[in-house]
Amino acid sequence: MISVHHTSAADALGYLNRFRHEYYQCLTTRADALFELADAALCTDGPVTSLVELSLATEHRRGHGSLYDGLNSGRIDITRFRNVIARQAIPRCDGRIVLAIDVSHWLRPDANTSPQRMFCHTYGRGKGQAQMIPGWPYSFIAALEPGRSSWTALLDAMRVGPDDDRTDLTAAQLRDVVHRLIIAGHWQTGDPEIWIVADSGYDGVRLAFLLADLPVAILVRLRSDRVLRSPAPARAPGTRGRPIRHGARFEFTNPAGWPAPAQSTTTDTTRYGAAHAQSWDRLHTKLARVGAWAGHEDELPIVEGTVIQLDVQRLPGTATPKPLWLWHSSTTQQEVTAAQMNRLWQTFLRRFDLEHTFRFFKQTLGWTRPRIRDPRAADRWTWLMIAAYTQLRSGRSLVEDRRRPWDAHRPHPPG
Repeated sequence: MISVHHTSAADALGYLNRFRHEYYQCLTTRADALFELADAALCTDGPVTSLVELSLATEHRRGHGSLYDGLNSGRIDITRFRNVIARQAIPRCDGRIVLAIDVSHWLRPDANTSPQRMFCHTYGRGKGQAQMIPGWPYSFIAALEPGRSSWTALLDAMRVGPDDDRTDLTAAQLRDVVHRLIIAGHWQTGDPEIWIVADSGYDGVRLAFLLADLPVAILVRLRSDRVLRSPAPARAPGTRGRPIRHGARFEFTNPAGWPAPAQSTTTDTTRYGAAHAQSWDRLHTKLARVGAWAGHEDELPIVEGTVIQLDVQRLPGTATPKPLWLWHSSTTQQEVTAAQMNRLWQTFLRRFDLEHTFRFFKQTLGWTRPRIRDPRAADRWTWLMIAAYTQLRSGRSLVEDRRRPWDAHRPHPPG
């Protein structure tokens, strides 16, 4: 029995009880085996190092055979569980929902008989040490939290298949998540648009085009060698021929050719020193009928946005700082104020919280520890991990921080 004397703690306990009940209802086959498996991963002492070791946990009342049988033959109503996940408390940054999307890999290089594996790009410790290793890539979407916290609210996970177009799959996944948030009442007409934060591996222009009917704006990092275009100049009276669609070139590598920035600020930060940001409005990419745009029948669109360049004084460790380029699409306005520009680059830096979530998934919850052959079983285990993680995040206010004597003691934010 837990005695709760704080309102937020009572709310958290009530939500946990409801979540566990609704989550159990989503387990349609081998429900008890799957439920106890997630509880074993949730309550085991220390990081999960082996799937079969979880059968020895007190919370797992069955043998190790039922553990594997649950993953291989169990069933989870994913559609229903996604709606349950969407009803959790969604964090907001200055009243705005911020979603981060990224891919994490479940590497399976030795599973020669496992289907639907793909070559996953993995980074090495040194420059040029990246490798392509077979595995299952998963696309995750999470809502970012403000303040001194690296917790994220995981909302969805989807395995990327060999035949999937990454941009189309990402757009469909984001559309479904936004719709579920709207249905759950987290976004209503008049609320600030939802920001979607992504790294340079995502086609921000394509995503902004595909999601133009939703109340979202894309914030994506750009490579430092990109070339964008300014708006077309005004058409002179009496000019014949087809109107010009693209203006002057904006080359990231040619500072001498940049026009005066629309906004410029310098902010002192604890982690990065002086951070100098400047922005240019209404820049767009000159599209061509190749790749995702090859089958576009209408005239290629012009998707304008604000470009932000961020220079910092230092980086953690010995790394040399390089300029960070961002592109932001907005459905409500074409110009960004200085305060909004600072909020945008600060929001992008919070995207790295999702990487902490991936690290916690792999190193503590043991997401990639099982040597599963069937990718459908891997999907079930992934959703069990999301259920366990959601319970940990929701129950933060119900526990005490029990660190070892040699661990650093840092104050935790409430909730």
